[in-house]
Amino acid sequence: MLARSMSRLFVGIALLTMVAALAVGRDARADTAVIKIGTLAPKSSPWGQVYATWAKAVNEKSGGRLDLQIFYNGSQGDEAAMIGKIKSGALAGAAVTAVGLGKVYKPILALQIPGLFTTWAKLDKARDAMKAELEKGAADAGFTILGWADVGAVRLMTKGYEVRSGADLAGKKPFLWRDDPVQAVLFQVIGGFTPVPLNIPEVLPNLNTGAIDGLSAPALVAEQLQWASKLDTIVADNSGMSIGAVVMSSARLDALPADLRAILVDTGKVAASALTKRIRSEDDAAFGRLKAKMKVITLTAEQRAAWEVIYKKVRERLGQGTFAPELITKLEGLAK
Repeated sequence: MLARSMSRLFVGIALLTMVAALAVGRDARADTAVIKIGTLAPKSSPWGQVYATWAKAVNEKSGGRLDLQIFYNGSQGDEAAMIGKIKSGALAGAAVTAVGLGKVYKPILALQIPGLFTTWAKLDKARDAMKAELEKGAADAGFTILGWADVGAVRLMTKGYEVRSGADLAGKKPFLWRDDPVQAVLFQVIGGFTPVPLNIPEVLPNLNTGAIDGLSAPALVAEQLQWASKLDTIVADNSGMSIGAVVMSSARLDALPADLRAILVDTGKVAASALTKRIRSEDDAAFGRLKAKMKVITLTAEQRAAWEVIYKKVRERLGQGTFAPELITKLEGLAK
């Protein structure tokens, strides 16, 4: 009898120990702060690889108390949708291009006005000069820029025709990003054709069907999103440098314990810096690969001058409502 009683006691203690252990496990998981970040980038892309490394670093440095979850391939929608989800609390943050940044604070998008900053050196000079102002604008809108990152040099790619002047687009069907007011004004100034407004996830299907026959994008983006395989001509001269950044809800960031907040901010800056260096190099390499597959158009000095006239008209029109005229003037000064 005594042996049976002792046996039951030991079994009871073991069960209580297991229940306690499970409860501790549940509490530990409940204490983990989950940060959801959206991006258009594929998981296997250079952007995706850096984001995955960032998420791993956050988990390790926080001892598992901070879980950075990255949602790839536009699974959270286009950039406008992701910014909307950050505002509603469905996402904590997003890695976006200038178009998404323009939804946070419109003047940031002005850094991508065509013809202004066509080298990384020019872009760096302008962005460094305006960084404090732009980050304050984002902060006033409730967003924190964790780190700036670049996307690549924007080049025009087409299928079945060559573009040396605006007139060469007559009757064609280039892609227009629905949320990009700068590109919309550029197409209006050129005139003579009807662009096709789409969101990024819609581009590849429309290339496949022939509904669009041209687009402007960095070579690396065109490769990673499988657009390049549907196009056969590329203009070597770029119209600007595409930028991006990782943005986060300031309220969500501020709600984190101080040590976790510091880990997220510090590792975010490191990831953005590493991404900027890597993407510039990878975009150059992607352009080299596309040049070997596509017909390359190099503009003459006269043709470049004609495009500069178009770009000047675009800036004038953008300064009549899209952006403050003094912002356009300031950017023109920085571009010299």
